Amino acid sequence: MGTFLPELCQCQLHANCTILTKGARVVLGMLLSQFGESQEVFLRSESMVFDRNPDPALDELTELAAVVCGADYAYLGWMDLSRLWFKARHGFKAAEQARAATACQWMLEKGAPLLIENAGKDPRFPPQGIPLPGAPPCLSYAGVPLVRNTQLVVGTLAVLARNPNQFTAEHLRLLEFMGRQATTRFDLYSRIRAQEQAQRARQRSERALAVERCFVAATLDSIPALVTVLDTAGRIVRMNFPCAQLTGLSLAASVGRPFVDEVIEPADRAWAAEKLSEAACGQVSGPHETTWRAAGGEKRVSWTLRPLKGPNEEIQYLIVSGQDVTGQRQMEMALHSSEARYREVVENSLGFVFTCSVEGRLTSLNAFTAETLGYRAGALAGRLLAELMEPASASAFQDSLRALETLKEWQGALLLRRSDGVYRRIAFRSRRIELPGERPFILTHGLDLTEQHQAEEALHSAMRQRELILESVGDGIYGIDLEGKLTFINEAGARILGYQPEQLSGRDIHEVIRHSRGDGTRYSKSSSPILQALRRSEPIRMRDEIFRRKDGVEIPVEYSANPLLEEGRVAGMVVAFQDVSERRRLEKMKDEFISTVSHELRTPLTSLRASLGLISSGSLNRRPEKQRHMFEMAIENCDRIIRLVNDILDFDRVERGRLPMERKPVEAVDLLRMAAAGAHRSATQAQIGIRIEALPAAVVADERRILQVLNELVTNAIKFSDPGTSILLAAQPAASTAAGALAVCFIVEDQGCGIAPEKLERIFERFQQGDASDSRAMGGTGLGLALCRSIVEQHGGHIWAESTPGKGSKFQFTLPAATLVEAK
Repeated sequence: MGTFLPELCQCQLHANCTILTKGARVVLGMLLSQFGESQEVFLRSESMVFDRNPDPALDELTELAAVVCGADYAYLGWMDLSRLWFKARHGFKAAEQARAATACQWMLEKGAPLLIENAGKDPRFPPQGIPLPGAPPCLSYAGVPLVRNTQLVVGTLAVLARNPNQFTAEHLRLLEFMGRQATTRFDLYSRIRAQEQAQRARQRSERALAVERCFVAATLDSIPALVTVLDTAGRIVRMNFPCAQLTGLSLAASVGRPFVDEVIEPADRAWAAEKLSEAACGQVSGPHETTWRAAGGEKRVSWTLRPLKGPNEEIQYLIVSGQDVTGQRQMEMALHSSEARYREVVENSLGFVFTCSVEGRLTSLNAFTAETLGYRAGALAGRLLAELMEPASASAFQDSLRALETLKEWQGALLLRRSDGVYRRIAFRSRRIELPGERPFILTHGLDLTEQHQAEEALHSAMRQRELILESVGDGIYGIDLEGKLTFINEAGARILGYQPEQLSGRDIHEVIRHSRGDGTRYSKSSSPILQALRRSEPIRMRDEIFRRKDGVEIPVEYSANPLLEEGRVAGMVVAFQDVSERRRLEKMKDEFISTVSHELRTPLTSLRASLGLISSGSLNRRPEKQRHMFEMAIENCDRIIRLVNDILDFDRVERGRLPMERKPVEAVDLLRMAAAGAHRSATQAQIGIRIEALPAAVVADERRILQVLNELVTNAIKFSDPGTSILLAAQPAASTAAGALAVCFIVEDQGCGIAPEKLERIFERFQQGDASDSRAMGGTGLGLALCRSIVEQHGGHIWAESTPGKGSKFQFTLPAATLVEAK
């Protein structure tokens, strides 16, 4: 009974069309076009009804069935002996299903509507339910047969749900109603086919003209469309019952009267008359929407104007077909007004407003949300919100959805990705909304905090940069508020004062540092230069002041203090101070050096001047030995001055890295012998002996520079040794240099007064001596040992001193040993 019989349907259609002529078919086609069918569709064959091509009208009808019945799935299909073909479907995508697996076969077997409340308990179906391709099994089913007016079952309309007891008898009645709508559409397709057949059978249709006119009249009066037939002059020839009822005109009174004058409002008459003239020339126009004069007042009508040709292809009539859209427009205006108010509230919001399903899929959003993210609103609807988030934010968003199952509200900040890939930081506030009869959804409001976050990050970065700058500065820097309490201090400042920074925070800094004048007298709070400058809101700079460390040690400082401004007001002071102890020590060393050099230059110059004065006066002409002694004294003092100048120049070249070196292998004992020979005269005069103890060893060195080192050490040993003592010059293999190579250690040991232990390291610094006073008889600039250390270190060696006060000193330095090949 459910078998598709196209031959029978086609014969039935042919039978229904034998009484229609071409004119009637054309008129009926134009009337049906008012219900959403174009004239082209009207002339298609009925075969399109039973094929599997999509039909938007049937798709909408199927979707409507699913919505009305609350079904998960719905379909409209045809069934043959083995398969169920889906013409329209909702909720799944399959195109066909085996007939034996469907519930429709049981409905078609009885030829009556079928309701299955729980297929899991029905022996005709598997326990899990009714199978459906591409979807989970369903437990609820409701279906009705599609019966043509010929009492032929051509298909089925069914809805299914995954849950049991989803449908009732009321749903079956609704399905029957929609089934009739579907079969009515099938009949409409059949009529279209009939019109095509009638058009091809023109002669046969003309013989049935009388019957056709009756059919057309009945059809015009039965359809809800407004239909008026005009002649080519625009006069009314025929008006159907709905049109006459709307306008309040009777057919007898309206025939022959101008359509424009009787129906159209005066403001639109000239324009409408022009359209009628165009239609009389064969031009179709519309749809137009204008105001018509009606019995109960004005009505808004959407109408179309089409010319109708006769057998000789001449325009015989003009067909005006329309629809009263007054109620529809009023509803649209009310809906538009409501939507406009809602849209104004939402769209003008300067924040994110959107809704999403409990699964996180966007269902609606305002323009601000879309614009901020760089999308059109339509492009985001239906997308999973998590797709627009970076992984951590997506995970947090999923956690929020789970939290909203039990909580009323969730708040948090998440990163959303714009269309250009840039992330925006959005602060969300989400609530779960549950309305009667609707699925729960999530309503979310959000604020874009990106710029605020960036500003905070920039502020944090600026503060961090300030901290880094403060920490990188070697000077002490601290800040105080208007009460003199410390607000911050850098590491260098805390270290100079002997504290940790956290130990000083919030303390009265004046009491901590015990600020004093250069002579040691303390400042009171009223006389403190820093606090006075704070009260006057002016910067100051001070020298020769004293701060005290935590351990009580006085620190000579220089400092500058400047007001700290916030929004144009003084909020405190920033003080930058410097420990000048080292500078003062260097200044003292400089003064001692200048005094020593002056003494070292003045002494030989005075002696030289006296010797030359005696010689030039001629008083020694008769005493040649005395005269020769004066010459020798003058030469010796000149040599002394030259050595002093050379030491200063060599030290300058060493400091600049410009002291030339000519390294070559040389025997250590040869260096010692040359040094002893150079000091022989001075040692003899001082009654000091020199002995040499050297093992065979060779070094790679600049002979002249190493002799300069040895001469300095031997000269110092002679200066500080008592008569009758001796000086040891030795050379012996050493363990290695700092680089790990073999080395030779040179030793210069005297039996003099010795050096204090605390000065053993400092004597190798520039301007340093064991005794720097001008009254010291031994002389010296304090550069000799510093120059020795520089020369030794440039050779890759090391120099140091050992001493016992009262017993003598032992100076040692190492040089790289020459290899066997280099020595040869």
